Amino acid sequence: VQLQASGGGLVQAGGSLRLSCAASGRTFSSVVMGWFRQAPGIEREFVAAISWKGGRTSHAESVKGRFTISRDNANGTVILQMNSLKPEDTAVYYCAAGPSYFSASVQNPRLYDFWGQGTQVTVSS
Repeated sequence: VQLQASGGGLVQAGGSLRLSCAASGRTFSSVVMGWFRQAPGIEREFVAAISWKGGRTSHAESVKGRFTISRDNANGTVILQMNSLKPEDTAVYYCAAGPSYFSASVQNPRLYDFWGQGTQVTVSS
């Protein structure tokens, strides 16, 4: 699976951004997809994940109610809609392709085998 993330940028606090991850490869539609983020000096952290059919999702507590993950297997894309952005959301955001089944462990980045190059999100106060 090859992944290409896009949609990052600079936005004021309270604004919105829509991140997109374009995936290629025959196994894309059969794996869990996730979004992670990493700020300078901080370990990569889980943001959201979605099952291969899209019926199950998981969002980090810090983004619940503000971010929404979705996927379109027909078009090979995974979307992270980010609303009510805060300065603490500033980070490089990565999409990743991971396990073949959805569980509480989807928050563990070690379960993801393929990673995109990352897209910078900067939220100004």
